Amino acid sequence: MEINELAKHAGEWLRGEGPESDIIISSRIRLARNLADFPFTNRASTEQMAEISELLHDRIIRLDVNGGLSYFDLSTLSPLDLEFLVERHLISKEHAESEGARGVAINEQETVSVMVNEEDHLRIQVLKSGFQLGETWEIIDEVDDAIDRELNYAFSAELGYLTACPTNVGTGMRASVMLHLPALLFTRQIDKVITAVGKMNLVVRGLYGEGTQYAGSLYQISNQVTLGKSEEEILDNIVSTVPQIVRYERRAREMLLSQNRAKLEDRVYRSLGMLKSARTISSSETITLLSHLRLGINLGLIEMAIGQVNQLFIRALPAHLQKMEGTELGPEERDAARATFIRKSVGDIL
Repeated sequence: MEINELAKHAGEWLRGEGPESDIIISSRIRLARNLADFPFTNRASTEQMAEISELLHDRIIRLDVNGGLSYFDLSTLSPLDLEFLVERHLISKEHAESEGARGVAINEQETVSVMVNEEDHLRIQVLKSGFQLGETWEIIDEVDDAIDRELNYAFSAELGYLTACPTNVGTGMRASVMLHLPALLFTRQIDKVITAVGKMNLVVRGLYGEGTQYAGSLYQISNQVTLGKSEEEILDNIVSTVPQIVRYERRAREMLLSQNRAKLEDRVYRSLGMLKSARTISSSETITLLSHLRLGINLGLIEMAIGQVNQLFIRALPAHLQKMEGTELGPEERDAARATFIRKSVGDIL
């Protein structure tokens, strides 16, 4: 599989399928793992990083998990390709921007990605559409076990899995769900929800995780603590908390329909009009307008396929646009190309 092949389709997590997929876009679990015989990446020499990368490459590509994995050497990819992988949530921004021997293994459905020499030697990730943390855990547990049979993980009987960042010690697990919460934002209840989530030892982040801003009413909710917690306890906390947020969002949507329907419809149809007619449009404005459009679809105001709209959130980003255009574009050229792409895409969907 080549990088350019990924641009021809969208990952499974964008299909708009699975439980509660009108509000919960995706479920993700990430495991941090390190090799016992090597120092952490922040202490490893250039030679050791290369040795780790070669070792993990050889072991990972022969794993028979989820139809097999394709390996990409990140040190050989262009900045555009690296940004493209970040936009698809297959590698982290830090992984893209670091230097030296590193890579990522990805399956064809993009449900599984295994980052090599990120903050830890291994960052195993599974990403599924909708509210499917249980299924996501089953897959990542299988992948983790398969890798564990091939390698010797750094593990302490007292502390659990040893990681470069102390906050990941223990299970090494970060579980999260990505939610679309426009009604809570419109009704100014979102800050109360974020505060309440924090009291449950969970944290709210933006579209691309830690350090990123909220955009398009998209929020990631994940566990904050790994040490002293089992995988089951971490998952149970999220599984018991997220449905409450979903209920709050549904109530807020019902309130908007009953009390502010005209204003809601105006916002949705203005957004649709902008998407269908704009000649130049930025990434941030596109995400905001698509968020309004997605809400309108879920409320039955507009008939469109939700999975196709989900894909537009990613395909309208800078690296994806340039991949589709087949050339690098400056900011103004991207805004014009984005507007053209969005106009055609929305027209084809309607």
